Amino acid sequence: MGEHQPESFRSQESGDDDLLIGIVGPCSAGKTTLIQGLNAHGFKARHIAQEHSFVAEMWQLASHPDILIFLDVSFKVSQQRRPLDWQMSDFEEEQRRLTHARQHADLIIDTDHLSTGEVLERSLAFLIKIDQVFKKNRKEIG
Repeated sequence: MGEHQPESFRSQESGDDDLLIGIVGPCSAGKTTLIQGLNAHGFKARHIAQEHSFVAEMWQLASHPDILIFLDVSFKVSQQRRPLDWQMSDFEEEQRRLTHARQHADLIIDTDHLSTGEVLERSLAFLIKIDQVFKKNRKEIG
């Protein structure tokens, strides 16, 4: 799991008190479900359709997230979750398009053997730590 502290927060500069969380990953990784869960817990989370873009840094350009969460899933499990009419080569192309986002992700979660609740729990645990740092930094700046 790739975890690191974000170097800077866009929200600090804009005056927005909420972290913007971008969610990326291949089809059927659980992005929509995670976004719904994070939003229900008061976080501002958005799907970034990086897996469909030829622009490697679209995840940065589209919404300028403060935090980037990468949800991963294997081809086999993605097909079990939602059978799509595609081949392994299509999945590999999605993975290629996601390379830049994966390299810059603040948190990477392999969802193959996790329930949706476990993915949400891992995300929340990470975000609560980040949010505490964020709020502390806001007080020091403010």
